[in-house]
Amino acid sequence: MKKVDVEKLRKEYPAGTRVELLKMDDIQAPPIGTLGTVKHVDDIGTIHVSWDTGSGLGVVFGEDIVRILKSKKEY
Repeated sequence: MKKVDVEKLRKEYPAGTRVELLKMDDIQAPPIGTLGTVKHVDDIGTIHVSWDTGSGLGVVFGEDIVRILKSKKEY
C-alpha cells in the first residue's frame, strides 16, 4: 500500500473510531456484526481494532470489511 493511501486510512479511521465487522475471512475472526474500537493504522494499512469480544485481530483493508459507526445509537 502506498504511503499516501495509508495516510488516507489514518484520517478515515483515527484511534477511537467505532466500527462494525461486516466481512473477515479468517478462522479466528470475531463474528460478523461484532463492534470494536480502532487502536491505530499501521504502516502497511492494517487497521488494528480492539474488538468488544476481546479479540485484537487486525482488519486488512481491501480484504476485510468494516463500517464506521456514525452515532452512539449504533453502539
